[in-house]
Amino acid sequence: MPKTKSQKVEILKKLQDNISNMKSVVFVNFFGIPVKEISQLRQNCKDQEVEYVVAKKTLLKKVLSESGYQAVAEKNLSGEIAAVFGKKDEISPSKLIFDFTKGHEKMKVVAGILDGRVINANEVMALAKLPSKSELLAKIVGSIVSPLSGLVNVLQSNIRSFVYTLNAIKEKKS
Repeated sequence: MPKTKSQKVEILKKLQDNISNMKSVVFVNFFGIPVKEISQLRQNCKDQEVEYVVAKKTLLKKVLSESGYQAVAEKNLSGEIAAVFGKKDEISPSKLIFDFTKGHEKMKVVAGILDGRVINANEVMALAKLPSKSELLAKIVGSIVSPLSGLVNVLQSNIRSFVYTLNAIKEKKS
């Protein structure tokens, strides 16, 4: 059923809001993927605080052109196109789509936007292979804590040796 003008205006507002608040976005062609599996992908996106949006290509191209992303709007967006918006993490949309495409060869990455720059499908897949922000932070914390914990262990071993020595002297005198 065709969309009314008010519905199209509402979709345009939602797309403009998503594009203005995004950290990254991945555009995918999901032609041939069963609805049940797309629903699972939508749930995974919701769990990761990523938004999966399907809109008419004409509306999507219009919003992209108005937002300064003519390079994506001019791409051949053929088939059924969805936009996966990451508002909290730059890598989450890429990782979700990368994980989903492992079991669904029909889903194809078309393009993406990261930090205001248009990236191609290969760059999106390379981005998906990077560790997430939380993983990187955990590695940094681990790197900072590791020398400190080693120092604590060394100091404890000296104190422990001293206590064992005192205990041995006490038992000898008893």
